[in-house]
Amino acid sequence: MSSCEGCNDSSCSINQQGNPQDQQFQMRQALDKRMCEVKNKIVVMSGKGGVGKSTTAVNLALTLVQQGNKVGILDIDIHGPSIPKMLGLEGQRPDADDQGIHPLEAFGLKVMSIGFLLASTSEATIMRGPMKHGAIQQLLADVAWGELDYLLLDCPPGTGDEPLSAVQLLGSGASAVVVTTPQDVALTDVEKSLSFCRELKLPIVGLIENMSGFICPHCGERSDIFKSGGAEKLAEKTNIALLAQIPFEPLVVAGGDDGKPHVIEHPESANCQALQQVATAVSEFQI
Repeated sequence: MSSCEGCNDSSCSINQQGNPQDQQFQMRQALDKRMCEVKNKIVVMSGKGGVGKSTTAVNLALTLVQQGNKVGILDIDIHGPSIPKMLGLEGQRPDADDQGIHPLEAFGLKVMSIGFLLASTSEATIMRGPMKHGAIQQLLADVAWGELDYLLLDCPPGTGDEPLSAVQLLGSGASAVVVTTPQDVALTDVEKSLSFCRELKLPIVGLIENMSGFICPHCGERSDIFKSGGAEKLAEKTNIALLAQIPFEPLVVAGGDDGKPHVIEHPESANCQALQQVATAVSEFQI
């Protein structure tokens, strides 16, 4: 049975009568139909660049796959898509038919990115706000995701067009995971992401403190290269859950560059144990 059958949600465009010539309404219906098949939508965001948000999104998505879930990831970083490279899919193109665009797959994860549609990895994507909104809408509505337990959206840094469009388009069942690093310069910007979520009434699963200490690959000793405890203080200040403190490990960087995600190559690591905590918190979160 279709997930839309028997649904009485009057706010959903599928249950509304619209003009067949209204392209925006038809797009909205196509979008709502796709999103009805996704149980949970997780917006992975951060007010600060360079905090390892995309790496966290990829490895969290794969951790959810390892826990037996059907998972997709959508890279909505229009100007700097990095998910294709991180998953070893760089240079590949998705197939399309009358069912829509079929996402690529890696390690049991369904993957879509604007990076798959560019002529080359060095080609600049030049778009203003309305064009970005339309591109994200198409990536959500035209891609044949199928039934998913989770769809993760990897956003660019900040609280601008891309995360705003994502929240407006996703509909019910959406929530946010916010990534930070321990130092004050990151936390100040990340607090703006929490404010963004509150303003848009987007439920927040919690904070992830990434690069929380450096673990030496030779001796195993931990060093706090970016200070420590910053995310814990922010969580207390804002009454947001601190989901995990993920340590920095050099192998994480190598895995991202080589298209071999850390949770696949080194599932026993401290980094991956922390991600399992996050995945469990995400699965237990009630909107």
